Amino acid sequence: MGQQHQQQKEEVRKMLVAANDHPSQKLNFINAIQRLGVSYHFESEIETALRHIYETDYDHHDDKAKDDLYTITLLFRLLRQQGHPISCDVFNKFKDDNGKICESLIGDVRGMLNLYEAAHLRVRREDILDEELSFTIAHLESAVPNLSNLVQEQVIHALNQPIHKGLTRLEATRYFFFYEQDDSHDKVLLNFAKLDFNLLQKMHQWELSEITRWWKELDFAKKMPFARDRIVECYFWILGVYFEPQCLLARRMLTKVAALTSIIDDIYDVYGTLEELVLFTDAIERREISAIDQLPEYMKPCFQALLDVYNMIDEEMAMKGTSYHVHYAKSAMKISVRGYFEEAKWFHEGYVPSIEEYMRVALVTSGYTLLATTSFVGMGDVVSKEAFDWVSSDPLIVQASSVVCRLMDDMAGHKFEQKRGHVASAVECYMEQHDASEEEVLIEFHKQVTNAWNDINAECLDPIEVPMPLLLQVVNLARVIDILYKDEDSYTHSGTRLKGFVTSVLIDPVPIS
Repeated sequence: MGQQHQQQKEEVRKMLVAANDHPSQKLNFINAIQRLGVSYHFESEIETALRHIYETDYDHHDDKAKDDLYTITLLFRLLRQQGHPISCDVFNKFKDDNGKICESLIGDVRGMLNLYEAAHLRVRREDILDEELSFTIAHLESAVPNLSNLVQEQVIHALNQPIHKGLTRLEATRYFFFYEQDDSHDKVLLNFAKLDFNLLQKMHQWELSEITRWWKELDFAKKMPFARDRIVECYFWILGVYFEPQCLLARRMLTKVAALTSIIDDIYDVYGTLEELVLFTDAIERREISAIDQLPEYMKPCFQALLDVYNMIDEEMAMKGTSYHVHYAKSAMKISVRGYFEEAKWFHEGYVPSIEEYMRVALVTSGYTLLATTSFVGMGDVVSKEAFDWVSSDPLIVQASSVVCRLMDDMAGHKFEQKRGHVASAVECYMEQHDASEEEVLIEFHKQVTNAWNDINAECLDPIEVPMPLLLQVVNLARVIDILYKDEDSYTHSGTRLKGFVTSVLIDPVPIS
């Protein structure tokens, strides 16, 4: 399998770098490579090809690209995904004399679908893309009943899960089927992608078995029955951040930190008394083994595991000569725990803060900054001290992604959490402060999430402050949230949609004909 995999990989590489007089064909091939989940093998070749297209007169030296909605929208999406700040003015040619989107586009379902996908790459004040997104959603939804089964399935899936907010591995499992049904598909690329998916899946299964063994030895399910036992879900979460083979160490570290953070979150949210939480917060601040003596029995295993995980990270980084990485990870954990304690005080005092006061703390307790910072730790040479200083300074992309995380989590889970006894969520805080209905609050929060995604997109366009792989880790954390909290809290209620996602990515191999 390995030999076949390598041979097919080289064939795909040759096709990718081959000279081509028609950029539209090159764009389609790159799109297929990315959506099949194998672009990580060809990052430099894809960057070279797209940069060449961006720096040349991209819509005039290819007759097909001039007025073709499908090609222009694909060009726009691929260039923006790569960080190239292509102007949204390329869509002006699809407006009529009154400045409205041409109604003649409605019949081009393939082009409309691509326009819908491209519009998700918009930044603030790109009104034309806001209009195009609303336009395409309305017309694609109305077209669904009249489409052929295959196109209908593609449209329904896209309306539920746009490419830009999807997870590479999960989306590939769907795209294999769509691509195979396309008469113009490349057989070598398809077979290579399927083989690559299955080989990676075997590696991920082995990783998960190792992590699960560690988790079972901790025996938290028995020692802390009040806490969510979610090690597989945590691993799936982190696999969404980085799935590539070279990220194995980073993935292992981040999964363990995420799993322990989930337990700590539940200790503060649903179980610990305020007096116990004072002791727990102090112990985590001090990070000394002697602090364990002051803790209640049920807290001791979690505190010991936390010390052990950070000691493991310390040892791994010391061997690589990057011990300073651990300082940033520990600091981020302490900041998160202070936020958990602040929320616990609000709950025990029956205090409902203003939405501004709530968000100041809740953006921290979303765990987003903690996970974003920790995701850098095992990344080797691509990460520098400057990158850690950047991620720790709460840059706009981290702020925006934290907003996505906190508001989507609160919108999906606030009713259940109020039932089980929980600090007021953003929904309750906003309703009380502004005397608003729940429906009004949800409309407002959806707008804020949309604006946050626009800011995320802007931060990924050149010039960027840190290498693109690190930026994409931050974006991927937001994408996981979009997957898990779109309609429900799939992390807390993991036996529903999330179970199917885990099965697709970690259990079922892709059939190879």
